[in-house]
Amino acid sequence: MRRVVVTGVGAISPLGTGNGKNWDALVAGRSGIDLITRFDASELPVKIAGEVKDFTPEDFIEKKEVKKMDLFIQYALAAAQFAMEDSGLQITDENAERVGVIVGAGLGGLPTIEKYHAAMLEGGYKKISPFFIPMLIINLAPGHISIKYGAKGPNLSSVSACATGTHSIGDAYHMIKRGDADAMIAGGTESTVTPLGIGGFAVMKALSTRNDDPKGASRPFEKSRDGFVLAEGAGIVILEEYESAKKRGAKIYAEVVGYGLSGDAYHLTAPAPEGEGAARCIKMALNNAGINADQVDYINAHGTSTHFNDYYETLAIKKVFGDHAKKIMVSSTKSMTGHLLGAAGGVEAVFSLMAMDKGVVPPTINYQEQDSECDLDYVPNTARDAKITYAMSNNFGFGGTNASLLFKKI
Repeated sequence: MRRVVVTGVGAISPLGTGNGKNWDALVAGRSGIDLITRFDASELPVKIAGEVKDFTPEDFIEKKEVKKMDLFIQYALAAAQFAMEDSGLQITDENAERVGVIVGAGLGGLPTIEKYHAAMLEGGYKKISPFFIPMLIINLAPGHISIKYGAKGPNLSSVSACATGTHSIGDAYHMIKRGDADAMIAGGTESTVTPLGIGGFAVMKALSTRNDDPKGASRPFEKSRDGFVLAEGAGIVILEEYESAKKRGAKIYAEVVGYGLSGDAYHLTAPAPEGEGAARCIKMALNNAGINADQVDYINAHGTSTHFNDYYETLAIKKVFGDHAKKIMVSSTKSMTGHLLGAAGGVEAVFSLMAMDKGVVPPTINYQEQDSECDLDYVPNTARDAKITYAMSNNFGFGGTNASLLFKKI
């Protein structure tokens, strides 16, 4: 069976635009969460979010093309550019049909829907842009990426809520492994910091209302956590068949060795009791990799800062890893970025790969008081130097969808 490696990464998050800004903020334990600036949130119960504040689309996209894309597509194109430049992968007439793109989102073009719905109500259907439909369709993110780089292989979107980015990378891994492609551009993107986005999650009581302390609002696994913080961005990786990557002398971050996915079959929004579905997903990734549980060094947790998600993910880890669970470094970078929904898995895969490359584990910040139900090593508040041979990235979503990726340093 063919081996699959990661040769490039690209990240845009509330920590900044580009890999360097993201890594610097991660190791410094710096939060990207603040008061909402994109619209007037004064009438909403939640006034905080993880906005990307330093993004200029014209740095990555021709000015005349920008108006044809919702922000989530712009983020995807920019993150893909960072990843392609990092990888050095060249798509030519000779290999174009063997390079594909899988980039998904959880909600897609919500800002565009809100904008043109209001325009139509005010001035009729003629106020709708002719680009309205292609601006908001989720698979236009991989569509634009493939057009830009000439990638003519598999082209599609995974849409599985907060597990989207992880599923995208995992599915791309399997495509290369079974010979459907030799390289894939894969990940997730999202931009739903809008009145409807914030309002919708707020009425579900899913969001933190710590409006007076934005940077301290996302506190995964900590006793006083009160919900997640909605955020935006994109995370893209370049996957390649190992022999071809080695032949061209590419830098290899890690090998993708395991991928697990499962369904809770339990509830629309709540995770299965005791983390049963997440545990099966994690176990599947380990079995897929053919390694023992005690070989895993680091887990980039889903860690949303909601009560049941953090508790049940902790239980799932303990169930699968047994005594070794207390020895695994488990951190939630959502403590710094907030929750990027469909982009979370892509961004957190990038962060996991950077951690392996740099030999530094990002912390879980805002960890002040231990929750007796969450009793693992969450790398509290301060980054930690550590050799990472095996790293796992978990993401779980509404509808009971679960995904885990396992990377090996080679």
